[in-house]
Amino acid sequence: MDTIPAPGRVEPPHFADERTALDAWLDYYRATLLVKCAGLSFEELKRRAVPPSNLSLLGVLRHMARVEQAWFEVRFAGHDVERYYQSRDAEFNDLDGGPLDVVHANFLRACARSREVAGRHSLDERVKKVEGDADVDLRWIYVHMIEEYARHCGHADFLRECIDGATGD
Repeated sequence: MDTIPAPGRVEPPHFADERTALDAWLDYYRATLLVKCAGLSFEELKRRAVPPSNLSLLGVLRHMARVEQAWFEVRFAGHDVERYYQSRDAEFNDLDGGPLDVVHANFLRACARSREVAGRHSLDERVKKVEGDADVDLRWIYVHMIEEYARHCGHADFLRECIDGATGD
């Protein structure tokens, strides 16, 4: 894989029940991150384009795969899984630690697993694995993930614009 393909993005509905709205907004932001990464080479995705920050589009993509896996599979469902990235240091700094197709596949797989796990449970169900003070329900995880993607998609806007001048939502 030379570049990440641009996915289709579906605008979230203006009127929906809570679960539909949460699913739609989370999927919208997942797709937005991929749109920000689409068409760039591996070297461009690794570029830390806003010094002194160590953020790169590749690092953000790896981070979000780790966060998806950590919240939905590990904490919420309590699954013991092989983690794609062991630490924030690895996901943001070890950028040569896997080819682009593996990074892309990890992200897509993490999102798919999150959808599967979440889809089988009520928004009121609480995490199986509490870490620190994170005894939260699935609803909280959805809102947190939407916030996390929104923040990092903002970072991705700046990174992409610095790399090739592309702007847009």
